[in-house]
Amino acid sequence: MTAAGNKILIVDSQEGICALFSEYLKNEGMIPVVAHTAEAALEKVRTEAPDLLIVDLEVPEMGGLKVMKAAKAVSEDLATILVAGTPNIREAVAAIRAGAHGYLEKPLKHHEVLRVVFRVLNESALQRKGRRLSCQAEDAASLRESMGPSRAVTRLSAEVARVAKTNFSVLILGETGAGKDLVAGAIHKLSSRSRGPFVAVDCGAIPETLIEGELFGHEKGAFTGADKQKIGKFEMATGGTFFLDEVSNMPLASQAKLLRVLQDKTIHRIGSTRPIDVDVRVLAASNRDMHELTEAEAGSFRRDVYFRLNEFTIQVPPLRERREDILYLAKRFVDLTNAELQKQVRSFTQPAVDLLLAYHWPGNVRQLRSMIRRAVLLAEDTITAQHLAFDDARPVASADLEGAPSVQIPPQRDCSLKEIVQHNTARVEREILAHVLRQTGGNKAEAARLLHIDYKTIHLKIKVYGLQIARHRVRKGDF
Repeated sequence: MTAAGNKILIVDSQEGICALFSEYLKNEGMIPVVAHTAEAALEKVRTEAPDLLIVDLEVPEMGGLKVMKAAKAVSEDLATILVAGTPNIREAVAAIRAGAHGYLEKPLKHHEVLRVVFRVLNESALQRKGRRLSCQAEDAASLRESMGPSRAVTRLSAEVARVAKTNFSVLILGETGAGKDLVAGAIHKLSSRSRGPFVAVDCGAIPETLIEGELFGHEKGAFTGADKQKIGKFEMATGGTFFLDEVSNMPLASQAKLLRVLQDKTIHRIGSTRPIDVDVRVLAASNRDMHELTEAEAGSFRRDVYFRLNEFTIQVPPLRERREDILYLAKRFVDLTNAELQKQVRSFTQPAVDLLLAYHWPGNVRQLRSMIRRAVLLAEDTITAQHLAFDDARPVASADLEGAPSVQIPPQRDCSLKEIVQHNTARVEREILAHVLRQTGGNKAEAARLLHIDYKTIHLKIKVYGLQIARHRVRKGDF
């Protein structure tokens, strides 16, 4: 391996020894940093973030072993080499047992120093890579654990893992409650910025008059009431990830300033003309069609900002499009609520399962979680259909066309026309399937033929909607 660029902290009370180490390391392109006392060494561990610590066993104040242990308490991944003044097998064994990665003896030999340094740096790099890959696997598994085992979530996890390794800005789209915040958190955890801060701002929850101060901060005296300097969220996120939730709600004036951050990686606090560099990766989320917002005649979102944010797009599917996750998530929420309430609710009745699978879930996972928490509170040991409160939809118009189902509109004020249409399409499809299956006496093959769909499709839809098949032929006059 090449060791060039690695920073090596050398701790020895003898200046000559430090100079000799420094010469050997500089010739290989490494960066030597020197300390002569334990206190100075620990300060440099905190401020210099070395890749390797070389420390003499007899360093003043506390000795090399204690310096090594204290340094590892500051930087757990720090590789270490202990140096002894005289050959001593017991000291070498004690050093390795205490966690040292290598051992050197005085007088120093050029080839031996480089051999041990190269070996330790190489092993340390491999260990860090192994831990990083392990953490990435755990984080990818964690996303599936929190969202479900469906193929849609597996594909979503793969997209997250792919883009996390880059520094792309990512636009995360999906309905309210679908899990956009979980996706943003997973991207951060899988990225090279995972040790940096993850700062999130809900653009829809901050008044328009306050949002710029929240994002960019302000100087003391910048406006009435600004009695002290305030650091903005962008500065707080330096070295990490900044998540703009519901970014479509950001005012146009603030979008112009956001564009400057995305282009130049600098901000200006309110009341200041001094640019401040910010090293952040920006993730943004919206429950609206961002492309539509930019194309409208009086567009409420700037196209240039949209294109900057949209270096990569992730679409989070709604719960009704990944019904394989519904029972998994319901059982998970039961377990979590049991732990919270110290209850022992363990199962669902079949009618309750049928209702969960047939429902359209306009509020997505967030709605499912709330419903299950309420059901666990009400239930003794089993959740029945009566414990499930499907009260989020109300009929607003009745149809007299041969018993057709009435149109329903979910009461959430932010429901779009598209969501209302999807909701009612699912209801109408279920009613049609039920009607045709009653006509065919439960004969799925005949129903599929009448509806011009294949058998596999009708079988899946019967399962999705939880339809009960009546095994008798219904006479024409019954309808």
